[in-house]
Amino acid sequence: MTTEDTTQYVPEHTPRLAWAQHAPEVYKAMVRLDGAARKGLDAKLFELVKIRASQLNHCAYCLDMHTKDALAAGESIQRIVQLSAWEESKHFYTEQELAAIELTEAVTVLTDGFVPDEVYERAAKHFDEVQLTQLIASIIVINSWNRFAVTTRMVPGHYRPGDHG
Repeated sequence: MTTEDTTQYVPEHTPRLAWAQHAPEVYKAMVRLDGAARKGLDAKLFELVKIRASQLNHCAYCLDMHTKDALAAGESIQRIVQLSAWEESKHFYTEQELAAIELTEAVTVLTDGFVPDEVYERAAKHFDEVQLTQLIASIIVINSWNRFAVTTRMVPGHYRPGDHG
């Protein structure tokens, strides 16, 4: 008996459009915006926000990227895995992280047409105005990245931490 894995996975899908090549100025502006949004935010918190928004938006490409970046920043596998069920796993996160995750959900899923006051106020208790502005910007930027990646069907699995897309 051999220990060789003979599992046959389905082939990768083909991307619809190489948007970064066709609109390089838009891509470069997004990279600059992403860099500006992250200023002053803890790297692990920044990645948790990106992962949670990407989970909600079903963006496999960004999930692959930001899970790898979170691990490279020292985040634990357990906290990454539990993020999709954070409401039942609150004990894995700080109050500040929970406020950021909850705000991420409210901004990402605008089903009621607004971010509830109590969600915003909870975040405002844990972040000063500059940090809160950076956090909101980060949430908005990852939602934009998600929409580019999902719409153009970017292929997950090839990203390495430190790559830029």
